[in-house]
Amino acid sequence: MKTEHAPTIARADYRPLSWTVERIDLHFQLDPTATVVTSRMVCVRNAEAEPGPIRLWGEEQERLSLTVDGAAPKALREAGTLLEIDADGERVLVEVQSRIDPKANTTLSGLYLSNGGFFTQCEAEGFRRITWFPDRPDVMARYTVTLEADRTACPVLLSNGNLLEAGELPGGRHYAKWEDPFPKPSYLFALVAAKLVALEREVDTASGRKVLLQVWVEEGNLDRCEHAMESLVHSMRWDEETFGLELDLDRFMIVAVADFNMGAMENKGLNIFNTKFVLAKPDTATDVDYENVESVVAHEYFHNWTGNRVTCRDWFQLTLKEGLTVFRDQQFSADMLARAAGPEGAASARAVKRIDDVRVLRAAQFPEDAGPMAHPIRPDSYQEINNFYTATVYEKGAEVIRMLHTLLGPEGFRNGMDLYFSYHDGQAVTCDDFVEAMSEANNGFDLDQFMNWYGQAGTPRVKAGGSWNAADGSYTLTLAQHTPSTPGQALKEALVIPLALGLIGPDGKDLPLQLDGEKPSGATTRVLTLTESEQTFRFVGLAAEPVPSLLRGFSAPVILELDEDDARLGFRMAHDADPFNRWDAAQRYAERVVLALAAGRDMAAPASFVGAFRALLTDASLDPAFRAQAAALPGEAYLLERMAPADPAALRAALAGLMRQLGSELAADWLALFESMRVPGAYRYHPADAGKRALGNLALRYLAAANDAQGLVHAQTAFAQAGNMTERFGALAALVQSASPARDAALAAFHARYRDDALVLDKWFALQAGAWRWDAGSEPTLVRVKQLMADPAFSLANPNKVYALLGTFFRANAGEFHAADGSGHAFWAEQVIALDAKNPQVAARMARALENWKRYTPALQASIRPQLERVLTSEGLSPDVEEVIGKALG
Repeated sequence: MKTEHAPTIARADYRPLSWTVERIDLHFQLDPTATVVTSRMVCVRNAEAEPGPIRLWGEEQERLSLTVDGAAPKALREAGTLLEIDADGERVLVEVQSRIDPKANTTLSGLYLSNGGFFTQCEAEGFRRITWFPDRPDVMARYTVTLEADRTACPVLLSNGNLLEAGELPGGRHYAKWEDPFPKPSYLFALVAAKLVALEREVDTASGRKVLLQVWVEEGNLDRCEHAMESLVHSMRWDEETFGLELDLDRFMIVAVADFNMGAMENKGLNIFNTKFVLAKPDTATDVDYENVESVVAHEYFHNWTGNRVTCRDWFQLTLKEGLTVFRDQQFSADMLARAAGPEGAASARAVKRIDDVRVLRAAQFPEDAGPMAHPIRPDSYQEINNFYTATVYEKGAEVIRMLHTLLGPEGFRNGMDLYFSYHDGQAVTCDDFVEAMSEANNGFDLDQFMNWYGQAGTPRVKAGGSWNAADGSYTLTLAQHTPSTPGQALKEALVIPLALGLIGPDGKDLPLQLDGEKPSGATTRVLTLTESEQTFRFVGLAAEPVPSLLRGFSAPVILELDEDDARLGFRMAHDADPFNRWDAAQRYAERVVLALAAGRDMAAPASFVGAFRALLTDASLDPAFRAQAAALPGEAYLLERMAPADPAALRAALAGLMRQLGSELAADWLALFESMRVPGAYRYHPADAGKRALGNLALRYLAAANDAQGLVHAQTAFAQAGNMTERFGALAALVQSASPARDAALAAFHARYRDDALVLDKWFALQAGAWRWDAGSEPTLVRVKQLMADPAFSLANPNKVYALLGTFFRANAGEFHAADGSGHAFWAEQVIALDAKNPQVAARMARALENWKRYTPALQASIRPQLERVLTSEGLSPDVEEVIGKALG
């Protein structure tokens, strides 16, 4: 049994290092199994720190030599991964030479091989797997990098910054020397040496400088890069226009690699991307893929300022760069969609984007806030930093930034950003520094209480109640906030919660809002600021009892508790002027119906729900993309969090039954929609077209679930005749999520067409791993998953394959994963243990599928607990997985 545990690192223990690094010269003699790295560091004493030794971290290296000012160090102490060197004076030259084995590096952290090329991933602590270094984000140095490699195997040699020189070497080798003019932390270092080709474009910045943009891919993929390039140009222009931020290098490079743990990485000037967020063309990428490429390219580009030029002092401040940059990429995507949709469709396009963002938050972050891994957006402690690249840090962090934007307004927020950069450009700072800049730029706006969002875990609940006084035409709204206890945090302070609201009159139109004591303004939406545990707001001058529309635009990341009967939800589905709340009313109504079905209280959805659903679905005045969102049922992960105890089998049966009912009773409407949503002509990525395709595919999905004969014929025809991946995959998904005997033939045809395309096969894996059982005689999905693991295209060594097949089964197919016989749980344990031996980061992500196990039924808990213990006691367990399982078991 494992007895040693990874140490807990606390934010309160942060101390600056006694020595930092002013500049570093790196020389790489690249070899697949024996790369020699020579590092020459100019180390300087840190005047702001207590005296002490030079501290260097290193892992998985064979150290060949180490000198200080050309001689052996006078004192050197080594303890595991830490070296301490005593040094005199104020400045010394430390030279270290090490040998590493990129081919053996299956963790994909540090320097590793992918398809014969060399790539790096250094965030969070991968640089210490390359060379000995004070590998912390507060150590910012200037880098010069020389790469040597075999010219035939690696004709392209890239690193951060600007190319200084390149040339030939004996023995068929060549070299390139790069210099980054800006100081950066080691986690932003990158190198690439591989067989690649580039799509290039020269553009002018806002100030008139010419810069070179490059998207590097493997040969054969050049025709799939244009959208990524367009997204990069749009990102540049948006950042210039919106925040006055300009590209600061002579070139900006994106490199796509198939083996990558994350989505992409913002290394200064040399972004390394997972291929799935670069490669796109109509025959291989869906509308959603196009959206994701644009969003991720923007996110990493925006990091050039919010993360690179100003970075984190320590890893506890991760949301400083990630939450802020997610907010920026969300705003960018909303602006791009609105611009493409034009004046008439802009509001709907923005609403659809906001709905997408909130779906992710509710499905991924809300469960995290309710589980054993719950943590504030700025954690107080961790055992393994890789486990804190979470939905809380990213998605909830973005919501916290959005609330600042709401409280300060667009102009005030921009002023705060300008001041933040003017104070901290080139520095490693904290979340406090950011919020203080926001406050100072807005005349000392009091944000002290707002900082509670940075320090408290858990999703706040806001309970709302209203009372109508017909005698004086007033409506009193009472709001109360409460945040449940989370591990390590029993008591919670009151938060600052901006709550946008409107009041809807009996005729379905918004009423003017006038708070008691204020003059009429004519506004029909306003933001109330909840700062106490309970507050009341009295609206006057109302001619009739209103229906409240609360949390418009999802103005705060909270769970709204509001008693609304079916009639009121139906009314808001039909009339709420806020598109987000109109969608949310539909979701609330659907949630109520599904949970009643799952609990056995109802045998079928009530006619009132079906009628309201149909009215929203067939409202031609609404944008198709919005109707597609409104007609999609709430996510399974979110609904499981709303059950006590969570019963995946009962929930799955309820969802399947509701889909069958809606598909059957509204078959004529679905068939009409499918016909009317056809998009003629060649494929283009455009919000209007994407919305039609989304609604058309959803129609097929409901018809197939109901086993509608005409709908299934449409799905088979659409699959055979589709002119793009969105339509082809949508039709295939409808067939797979049905009892149709045509599904296996369609899957085989899809595989035959795309068998050599790794990214498309990931969709094929995921679709089957997420399949429901629509007839009693079909085999469990786990049987198919095990068969697919033997497919030649699958590999446990490739994160994309693991996420597609195992990740989908564990995290997105609860009804099948949580089989009553416990087979899914035993399979999970086997795969987590196997993955941990290869890639602990990926294993930890799979391990988190069971972190909320205590929310399930007693029978499921009894099945899950032994498997958690089995993983925890496995030999050689990584700190990554140990932290997740240890916290899950409590």
